[in-house]
Formats: sequence, C-alpha cells, structure tokens
Amino acid sequence: LDIKCLKIRLIINIENKIRLEDKVLVIKNGTINTITEGIKKSDILIKGKKIIAIKEDVEPLISEIESNEVTEALEVIDAEGKLIFPGFIDAHTHLGLWEDGMGMEGADGNEETDPITPQLNVIDGINPMDRTFKEAYQGGVTSVCTTPGSANVMGGQAIAIKTFGKRIDKMVIKNPVASKIAFGENPKSCYGNEDNTPQTRMAIAALLRENLRKAEEYLHDLKDSEEDEEVDKPEYDIKLEALIPVLKKEIPLKAHAHRADDMFTAIRIAQEFDLKLTLDHCTEGHLIVDELLEENYPLIVGPSLSERSKIELRNLTFETAGILSNAGKDICLMTDHPVIPLQYLPICAGLAVKYGMKQEKALEAITINPAKVLGIDDRVGSIEVGKDADIVIWDGNPFEIQSNVLYTIIDGKVVYKR
Repeated sequence: LDIKCLKIRLIINIENKIRLEDKVLVIKNGTINTITEGIKKSDILIKGKKIIAIKEDVEPLISEIESNEVTEALEVIDAEGKLIFPGFIDAHTHLGLWEDGMGMEGADGNEETDPITPQLNVIDGINPMDRTFKEAYQGGVTSVCTTPGSANVMGGQAIAIKTFGKRIDKMVIKNPVASKIAFGENPKSCYGNEDNTPQTRMAIAALLRENLRKAEEYLHDLKDSEEDEEVDKPEYDIKLEALIPVLKKEIPLKAHAHRADDMFTAIRIAQEFDLKLTLDHCTEGHLIVDELLEENYPLIVGPSLSERSKIELRNLTFETAGILSNAGKDICLMTDHPVIPLQYLPICAGLAVKYGMKQEKALEAITINPAKVLGIDDRVGSIEVGKDADIVIWDGNPFEIQSNVLYTIIDGKVVYKR
C-alpha cells in the first residue's frame, strides 16, 4: 500500500510540473506598445514563461496547444481599452541591499573597510523578502540591475534580477552584468574623513590604475601557466579574479560619476586599459553633450527626483535626459533606489518628458535601452515572440500620475492584479 501511494504521489507531482510549465495565458484586445515593433491592437499568447505569439486572433493556436499537450486551465485576460507595455527596467538600483525602514541591520551595499572590493557580489547581500520588491512590481517594474554602493573605489559586481521571487538565485537574469567603480565625493568622504586613502580624486584614479594593472599581470600569468607547463600558476587572488571579466570586456565598469571631470576620468581610464564602460548618474551630462557624443559610452541618467544633497549635484536638473536624448544619445533613466523608490521610475520618465524628452525615447529609456546596456535584451525590454513574458497592463499612460497598473506578469505568471 505504501509503495502504491508513493507511485500515485509521484504521478501527481509529475503531472503538476508539466501543467505548470505548459500553462497558457492569453491577453486579448489590448493596445500593445511593443517598444521595438510599434503599437499593435493584438492578442498575446504566453506558454510557460515565454511569449509564443502576438496576433490579432490567437484562438486557432490555443486549440492546437490544447489538442497536443497537457495544459493547466487556460487563463484569459481581457485588456479591452487598456494599454500594454513590457515590464519596466531600471539599470541602476540598490534594491534589496538597503532594506526598507532599517538602519545598519539592513544595510548591505557598502563594505566600508577597504576602498578596493571588486570581489564582492551583490547576490550575497540582497534580501528579496524586502517589501520594496513587491512595491516595484506593483508599480510596473519587473527587472532591475542591483549594484553595490559607491563608498568604495571598486565596490563589487552588479547583477540583473527580476523583481518577483523568494530566492534570489532563481530571480537572476544575468550575473554579473558589471563591476562597480566610483568617483568623486562618495569615496573621498568615506575614507578621507578617516585619514585613509583616497582623500583626493587623484588617489581614486591611482587606485583604479594600480588594481587594473595588477589584474592584467595576473591574467597574463594565468595564460602563461595554461600554455606552458613549466610556468607556475599564480597564487589565487579573489580580487584580481573578479576583474578578469572586465579585462576580457565581458562586462563593463559601472562608473558612479556625477561631475563632468569625473566622467572624463572614467573615460580616460577605460581607454587606457581598453575596457567597456557605462557612465552612471551623469548629472552634468547636459554640460558636455558634444564630448559624450564623441566618446559614445552608454549613459544612465539620474536620480533626478532628489535633493541636491552634496556639492557635485549642484547642476542637477530633469532637463539632462532630454538634452542628451535629443542630441542623439540612447540613454537609460534610473531611480538609484532607495534614493527614489523604485515604483516611481515611470513618474521619473514622465518628468523627463515634461522637461523636454520625447515620450517614445523616455519609454525606451526604461525598457529596451537598459536591457541592451545590461546585456539582457534577448530576454526582456520589449514585447516580442521568444522573449520572457514580462508584461504590464495599465489603465492609462504610465507617465501620468493617476494611471494604475492593473496586472503585472513576470515569467508568464500574474504576480499582481489590482
């Protein structure tokens, strides 16, 4: 009897697993802004975690699926009169690293004991149980880059994650997506006030060069030891190991830089070592438009909905995004959560539009542009067949403050319904 019961339980579990993976969700009659393929009045057919069709009528496809495969009960959402967008993406946050309503107990974004910590990875500090994750996907934000803070010159590795889940390992889209570095007031104030290095911008740049050069030598020695058995393998160094993806141009340096001169220093160092680079914050970007167009590094602008809390923010303005975009730059917008709560990302985009950015460019700045910058545009950032079913249904223009999210779908699952 025990063996028979065990077999029955196994059969039930297998059938449930199949049904979960093959679940079919249909979104009907909505107006879809695909971002990359224009605006369509179509149905969306989702199977499992992926978008499998975008057509005016998906009924024939549903019948074919039901006749050939085991599926859970079909779910249909009627989006008549509603607006459908891909889930929004924020390319620079600290989601889960500074937990809501906590002090030091929930602060895990800066290891302020050493200005050089490239070996740290935020996956080990993120708490997905923090309630701001729920607020994010209820606000239409389905993917983010979570990055270390900017206290250290080298802060560690950033990752791209979904905003829904209980276990961070299962929420990861890509790890790592970048290696965080920082210029200006943050590392100066963190270490300079304690009479440690760096106290100046010169020292910040020197520390970066020193450790990048060490990493180059380490990688060179590793290659020599692999090619020649008589050459000893260098002693393992976790810091230098973490910089190998940067040197191989697999991931960029993610540079915290507000001031124009700090952006130029970041560019100077990236060019010296032939590295990929993103310029994050870019607060004075509107003052150096021609130079940034010439260099053509990705720009992640923000947070603009904040106070001028330090000297290097004295030129903060919502006009930056529009000026750069109208000049021809494909930019990203960011909240720097928790500086601005993540659910207000579309409001920040709306304010950028108010101050001169074109609406379609602002939409791209929180969808396909950050997806491309993070190297995850094969999965998210637009509504296309084959991509992850990360879709948000709105009752109005998401840039207008009175508009509401009606449904948030992540990986084909309705995670929020208003």
